[in-house]
Amino acid sequence: MKHIRLIIPALIILFSACSEATRNTSNIISENASQTAANKSDSMEVKLKINGNVVNGEPLLLRFVVLNNTDSVKRFCIWHTPFEPLMSSYLSIINDKGEEAQYIGAMAKRVMPPPASSYTQVNPGDSLVANADLLKAYDLKKGSSYKAIYTGGNMSGLMSKDTVTFVYNEIH
Repeated sequence: MKHIRLIIPALIILFSACSEATRNTSNIISENASQTAANKSDSMEVKLKINGNVVNGEPLLLRFVVLNNTDSVKRFCIWHTPFEPLMSSYLSIINDKGEEAQYIGAMAKRVMPPPASSYTQVNPGDSLVANADLLKAYDLKKGSSYKAIYTGGNMSGLMSKDTVTFVYNEIH
């Protein structure tokens, strides 16, 4: 009987401590969600542009612009972007029939996590521009209409809402 009198208060203290931990955890989760939402609004913006009309033998250039519209310096990994030589497929290029253009470029194996040298920074209010020749990396057919979407965000940390359309034509 004496043991029960000791056990009951111990259980009450234990359950109240669990309840407090649960409340604190839910507060931390909601604070993290708020911070994540704030970080998303602080992210950089990616703009894509492709001119599908090229002179025979000239490159079909993707213009890749990273804009930092925030008030602080931002960094991103250059892997899976045109800021490094073509080492991976970072675009989904789909023709008007819904078929994806085959990637024919190099594929690099990567050491994870990326080393510090794989990152570059963009100053507040500034932008960086890189170009890539799509004919060196994708099997594109002349006269076809395409839609290109940037898909390398999981590696680079950059996200793009842009979808660019172009018709690949050679001008003689």
